[in-house]
Amino acid sequence: MGSPRRGNSDTHDLLRPSGAAVKQEFSKNGFAVYDADPQIAAWAKAAMPLAQAALQDAKLRDDWLRCEGTWFVGVDALATGPEGQAGSTPLAGDIVDDLHAYTRFARPLHKAQLSAVFPGYPKPREGETESAFAYRLRRDAAHVDGLHAIGQGRRRHLIECHAFLLGICLTDCSDNASPLVVWRGSHHVIRSALSEALGTTDASDWHKVDLTDAYHAARRRCFAECERVELPIKPGQALVMHRHALHGIAPWGKGAKAPEQGRMIAYFRPEIEGAPEKWLRSL
Repeated sequence: MGSPRRGNSDTHDLLRPSGAAVKQEFSKNGFAVYDADPQIAAWAKAAMPLAQAALQDAKLRDDWLRCEGTWFVGVDALATGPEGQAGSTPLAGDIVDDLHAYTRFARPLHKAQLSAVFPGYPKPREGETESAFAYRLRRDAAHVDGLHAIGQGRRRHLIECHAFLLGICLTDCSDNASPLVVWRGSHHVIRSALSEALGTTDASDWHKVDLTDAYHAARRRCFAECERVELPIKPGQALVMHRHALHGIAPWGKGAKAPEQGRMIAYFRPEIEGAPEKWLRSL
């Protein structure tokens, strides 16, 4: 995608690279990428010391270093402020303005996730079955955020109702250094399947509904019908992904290049305020 241009009063212009109406593109694809923005670049530069401190923190490493040291999951590990700021540098830029305008997400924000992937990813995760590891290798451990595996049977329930996923690149890596992977248009399939599964259940009880079978069937349909797209963003770039989009992390590619800190991306996944039924809306 080319450089984004700010929208006006037309609510069909969420993100607009090269003059395209990217709210339409976002609605169709389930993701959009912004080209380098100086305000995002400044935020990423300010976030780097926080990221390095997180990676060196013994408690955080014990909590979040997975897959035999090849993936630092880093949920809420980046010490960002309640406005999303990194130190004194605000979370700002066209993508942030547009997300405020069109999704009206509220602050304060949670601390950002710091996802860092290193050469050799993936190795088996602790306690991961052979079939689960094969899925990680073959299907990038594809998942939809907020659907938690509960209990010994690992049945899927809707626990977190995110508004969207905002990803900001921190390190300059080659394109095959375990980029984010998204299945184009998968958000339509997932939304339809879960809407049917939740049916007439009161939204306050959605967390009680076992969504496993509907979710697995929808994933299989996504793999069969939706294009797998890798999104290897660079420092200064950011991406937004639909909350229903099926996504994962690609294996570390042969000859992939990255700094010592690995492929690092900061993610914000604010939860929707108010009634949980907003989660099933298209935006």
